[in-house]
Order: sequence, then structure tokens, then C-alpha cells
Amino acid sequence: MSNSDQHTLNDLCVLADLPVRTVRYYVQNGLVDKPQGETRAARYGARQLEQILLIKKWTAAGVSLERIRELLQGENEPVPARARKSGSVEVWSHLLVADGLEVVVEPGRAQMSPEQVRAFTRGVMALYASITSPTEPD
Repeated sequence: MSNSDQHTLNDLCVLADLPVRTVRYYVQNGLVDKPQGETRAARYGARQLEQILLIKKWTAAGVSLERIRELLQGENEPVPARARKSGSVEVWSHLLVADGLEVVVEPGRAQMSPEQVRAFTRGVMALYASITSPTEPD
């Protein structure tokens, strides 16, 4: 691991946008690999950052830490969607394709970035145009 790939605990927490206490908890409980070195000399690498970002993503989706441990150990089961609760706020994208034809996407649950949603929209519109455009007789 080169020096540019090494981070202090504080740097790692800034990159992951998590409190130091949370990252220490993850390391102490074996969810994140231990750093190289100890105390203030400890250095974290790209692998630990990746583990922390996965944990953050999965906890936001409502996955238990025990299940996250299993996923980090190589189980390939899909992460379940977060249970919808009364009073929660969701952002949906509504694409009006034509009168009577609408596509609704919740990008977070569909695991789509804004760029992917835009590409999907363009693809749907192009497909609709190709299906509904008059064809020339042979």
C-alpha cells in the first residue's frame, strides 16, 4: 500500500462521513479490517474505506450488522429493500411517455444514479417512438 493510499482514522472518517466512534466500533467488532499499526500511527487503506462505505450503504437500507457481517464475508445474497414506514419521505421520478402511459421510478430503491435515470428515460422515450412511429409499407 503506497502512502497516498493510507489514511489516518480522522481522514478515513471524513472520507466516509462517519464519526470516529462508529468506525472504531466497526473495527472492534470485526466488520472492518484492522489498520496497519496501532494508536495514532494506525493507517487505513482503500479496503477499509470500501468496507465502511458498504456498511454505511447497507445500514441505510435497514440491514442488520449481523447480516452485513455475512455479506462482507462473501455471501452474495441480495440486500433487502428497506421497509417502508408510515410518515417516511420518498422521492419518485414520474416519466409521462404519452397520454395513458407513465413510468414511475424510485431511484434509491432501484439503485440508480441520476445519470442512470436520465439514460433510462431517454431509452424509454426512444423505444416508445420506435414502436409508435408509422412504418413504411414494403
